[in-house]
Amino acid sequence: RRALSELGYEVEKPKMLTNPMFYTSVTQGTIDFWANSWFPNQIPQLPKNFSENAAAYGYVVKAGGLQGYLVDAKHQKKFNITSLADFKRPEVQRAFDHDGDGKADLFGAPDGWKVTEVMAHHIETYGLEDHVNLKKASYNALFADVIGTHAAGKGVLFYTWTPNWSVYKLKPGKDVMWINVPEIKPLPEFADSADKMVASGIVGAVSDPIKLGFVINDIRIVANKKFVEANPAAKKLFEVFRVSVADISAQNAKMKNGENKMKDIEKHVDEWIAAHQETWQSWLKQARDAANE
Repeated sequence: RRALSELGYEVEKPKMLTNPMFYTSVTQGTIDFWANSWFPNQIPQLPKNFSENAAAYGYVVKAGGLQGYLVDAKHQKKFNITSLADFKRPEVQRAFDHDGDGKADLFGAPDGWKVTEVMAHHIETYGLEDHVNLKKASYNALFADVIGTHAAGKGVLFYTWTPNWSVYKLKPGKDVMWINVPEIKPLPEFADSADKMVASGIVGAVSDPIKLGFVINDIRIVANKKFVEANPAAKKLFEVFRVSVADISAQNAKMKNGENKMKDIEKHVDEWIAAHQETWQSWLKQARDAANE
């Protein structure tokens, strides 16, 4: 919004929409764009006439939507944990069992989230029913337990995704480590995306490449085609706009810590622009040049 305003556009305040409602609205032209499409996860939510009227532009974060399992760095090193299969080892189970049921605790996600279904599938597929207990609750409540368990020096195994405030609070490569699934065995509906469940160059991963077991998403801007065709400056901005996972996660952490009013977010924008002047001015110049071609 700030960049578009700098380019002379009048930009409305953001609307809060569900994914399907947004895709219907941008296809109809009642909404011009949004900057938070997760592909391929959200592809099934596109209306049939989407490609005729809308399209994705650029990459806010290329391969930035990671999902997977992490363990605290201390116990990962102590037990040489590299995948979920290591939780079949009795000494590992004991170190991660916090409720005394004899199983390692996996801090997961709420019932109803697709990833919770994926985690249950993993536990069954990898034969971990007698070794791992999937804890399901609100994510904020679960992650509060993760932070407390980690602070107490105990072993912690949890699910998360990026960008997310959680990976700012417990940093991969320092506090926690991404671990592998034993092998890629997706739910049938994700079979066509199996190749997007393996990633390379991930900070804090126990191996390179790493088998995350969840689909890795690109975060992209989606816009109405007529709007883009009529606004070459906006089109160019959408194509070159990039924000790192680290920067998004850091800003999310500020919101989680109470800086969540619009005035706070505007301040975060000011701070980001001040710290990335070269990038910011480059975006604006490229957009203005495109408008003058």
